[in-house]
Amino acid sequence: MGELAVVSLSGGLDSCVAAAMAHHQGRELALLHADYGQRTEARERQAFHAIADHYGVPSHRRLVIAFDHLSRIGGSALTDPTIPLPEGDLERQGVPVSYVPFRNAHLLATAVSWAEVLGAGHIVVGFVEEDSSGYPDCREAFLKAFEVTANLGTKPETELKLHAPLIHLTKAQIVAKGLELGAPLHLTWSCYQGETLACGRCDSCLLRLRGFRQAGARDPIPYLESEP
Repeated sequence: MGELAVVSLSGGLDSCVAAAMAHHQGRELALLHADYGQRTEARERQAFHAIADHYGVPSHRRLVIAFDHLSRIGGSALTDPTIPLPEGDLERQGVPVSYVPFRNAHLLATAVSWAEVLGAGHIVVGFVEEDSSGYPDCREAFLKAFEVTANLGTKPETELKLHAPLIHLTKAQIVAKGLELGAPLHLTWSCYQGETLACGRCDSCLLRLRGFRQAGARDPIPYLESEP
């Protein structure tokens, strides 16, 4: 049996490929998912369980956490219905309104707690810095700082390594890696607002579609509109 890794799995493309990489390396998977009041919460949770089923992860190594406090805090178009979600624009600069304030710190803290209880030495996340929506809590510097914090704040015998294997990849490279590893990309969900059909217009859909197109592959999930 390989070493145990806690994988933060949203159900989206990036976290699915990160999980596939951990699986390919022979690690046992413990999968963590967060419901935080996002627009597509139920659909993302469905994707999480479908991916977990694909990899045969037992129920005791699946943890779904309710971060409903993030929706009460607000400040994001994903959690506050009064903040409009704009049309996607891959040339937009700055931090977009879809950013959920410091969300990944909450996810990482929970992953650290669970890893310590499970005796896992590894935490895997699907952070992407170079070809993402510009979220500040997806940066490599942030992850490295959190790894130091995690090891300072846990038991002396706890030794945690945080991995972001996609951090410097483009979306096209992530798609290609997923296809190479046979990751269940057809089970993933990335859209910010659609739950039956992906909208094809939000930043997340546009990034995903561009990645598949540049990788010379067709996105297997259904879209409201034809692929641009």
